[in-house]
This record gives sequence, structure tokens and C-alpha cells, in this order.
Amino acid sequence: METNSFSVLCYIRNSRLDQKGKASLFLRITVNMKRAEFSIKRKVKPENWNSIKGRMRGTSQMAKVLNHYIDELESKAYAIHSKLVKKKKPFTSELIKNKLLNKEESYKTLLTIYDEHNSQIEELIGLDYSYGAYRRHIRTRNHLQDFVKQEYKRDDYFVKEIDLKFINRFHHYLVTKKIGNQNTKTKYVVNFKKIMRIAFANNWVNKDPFFHWKAKWKKVEREVLTELELCTMMKKEFKMKRLEQVRDIFVFCCFTGLAYTDVQKLSQDHIVLKMNGTRWIKINRSKTDSRSTIPLLPAAEEIIKKYADHPITLQNGLLLPVISNQRTNAYLKEIAERCDIEKHLTFHLARHTFATTVTLANGIPIESVSKMLGHQSLKTTQIYAKVIDQKLKQDMDTIKDKYKLS
Repeated sequence: METNSFSVLCYIRNSRLDQKGKASLFLRITVNMKRAEFSIKRKVKPENWNSIKGRMRGTSQMAKVLNHYIDELESKAYAIHSKLVKKKKPFTSELIKNKLLNKEESYKTLLTIYDEHNSQIEELIGLDYSYGAYRRHIRTRNHLQDFVKQEYKRDDYFVKEIDLKFINRFHHYLVTKKIGNQNTKTKYVVNFKKIMRIAFANNWVNKDPFFHWKAKWKKVEREVLTELELCTMMKKEFKMKRLEQVRDIFVFCCFTGLAYTDVQKLSQDHIVLKMNGTRWIKINRSKTDSRSTIPLLPAAEEIIKKYADHPITLQNGLLLPVISNQRTNAYLKEIAERCDIEKHLTFHLARHTFATTVTLANGIPIESVSKMLGHQSLKTTQIYAKVIDQKLKQDMDTIKDKYKLS
């Protein structure tokens, strides 16, 4: 029988530390140079970790408990390997990992797969995924857990058992629990669909249970600020600096089209000077990683200059002092009231305003608007063109009765 190389290593991933400065610990099993890894659900500060020994430094009680736990995991891995060798059964690193975790491939469970998926996404926040996308999958996973507990009295559910009936019952559960609007509920099911597609691709299920399921989206009318409302907001004087600051950053996005996550990370590195002396923003969108190329209008330039010496911008090396999205939207409600704007003002409405009131309504070609917004498809930008058409229709309806021939 061919001899297989085998090794076990516990290590830390210190590329992403938590708020306490701790890194996650992982166990790596290697067979014939092919690795299988998993989180051992423990964390340690990098300076307390001995990477050569694969153990926590020191003799504290915490170090003893953690190192004992790692010893047990590695001993179990070696025992599984030894048993497979004695029985002369073929094995891989993935097989040993699954046996160590008591997870056979044929008995994969929904929440286990979702947890693995979310762990991978968490490590890619800021690279391939936004924090918002990660949080949406966390919420979907938690709704599925609550649903399984309520409907099936279980802690988890085998993916091989999931069918169209399960999917429809989950959607019904979201409806009865009044979890979000129709599109939010549909998005949760779509997130769930992604997990089942992963299971199908890995042959953990024999067929795709979503094959006969179709997402039902409700058409949403996008609200925007009119030119008058935008000008009113720009000229409004606020005694409270917090409102003035949020107003300024909101207005900045009305003239750049940047989403919250993108203006939050905006730095001098994203500003490009053209040969004619004009300055442009060039930034990859956090949501899609597509490129946005936006000329800086005078109103946006003034706001950047205004906050050049702000403590937050100086400390973080950013262009604008952006506070949390939750607090921003709370302050925007106050701003709307003080400006007599009777619309549900959220930060994302600034992006819609840029697409419609600032650009399309002023004759900017839709292709140019699409490039500035960083849309991957012109169809996405055409949604805003429909808003303009609807506005024109409403304007014409107000005068059509004035010019009747009879």
C-alpha cells in the first residue's frame, strides 16, 4: 500500500483580528500536500502564540486549558489516521477532518454549511464582500435556525431532506413573523438558495430543491430629492455641528453618487488629477468591486476642503468624517424635518438623487451616469431613467387640462 504523508498543525490567522486584538485558531490536516482546515472556535492574541510549537505561550490557566484542548484534537486526528492506515482504507485530509468533526459528507447539515460559508465571507470582508453582505447572511442563517427549531423541533436540518415544501414553509415563516418587507423576505430565501447551490455543487444533495422556485420581487419606487429640496438642504443653517456634518456628507454623495460604504473609506488615494487640472474620484465599489469614475464637482470639492482639518479625517487619513450608518440615518430624519422635506430620508437616497436630479435630469448620457455609479449593467441605470420619465409624466399631467381645444 502506498505510504501517505500526514501532519497536523494548529495555527493562527492574524490577518484579521477582532476588537480585542485576538486572532482565530485553526487546525490544519495535511495528507500528501493537500490541506483541510477548520476553525477550532478559539482565539488568542498573536503575541501569546508560539507558531513553532503550535501552542499558546506561558503557564497561565488559560494557556493550560487551551493547549490541552489542542492536544486532544491533534491526538484524535492521529488516532483516526492510524485507524484508517491499519484498515488499509484510502483517505484524504478532508475525510480525516470530517471524521474528527463527526461530519460525514453524506450527512451535511444546513447550519453547518452556512456557518462554514459565513466564516469564509468574514475573512473576505473588504476584499470580495462588504460587511453588509456578511451581516445579511448572518441574519438569514439565524432566521433559518429559528425556523427549524419552531417548525421541526430540531437544532439543525440535514440538507438531503430539504425540498420545495421546506423552502415554501420557510418563506411562510418569514411572512407570519413579519420579518421585513416582501423584498427583504425574498432576499433571505435567495441567500438560503445560495447555500443549497453550494450543497448541490458539492454533491451533498442529489438535486437542487430550488429548481421550481422563483423569486417574487415587489417593484419599489425610488425616492429622490428634487432640485429645490437639494438646494434647500444645502443652504440650511444648523446650530448643531452634528447635523451640519451629516448634511454635508449627504450632499457630497448627492454630487458624487457614492454609497455609504464607499464614502466611508474615501481617502486621498482615490483622488486622481487629470491633465486639464480637474480632480476625479476613482474607487472600486465595496458592494460589487466594479470601478466608479466620477469628476469632482465644485460643491463636492468645497465639502472636502471644509473637513480637511477635522480630527476624524486627520486621525484616519480619510477625506470626510463619516459616522456610523445608523446614526447618520437617525440625524437625516432630523434634517428632513428642519428642511420641511416630507420624504423618508436615508443615506442611500443621496445616490438616487445623484443619478436622477443631478445627472440624468440635466442631460448627462445614461452611459456616463452608469460609469460614474459603477453599475455592471446599463439595465440597472435604466431604473433611474424610468424615474425621470415618471417625473416628466407627472409634470405634464399638471398642465394638460390647461390647454384643451374645447
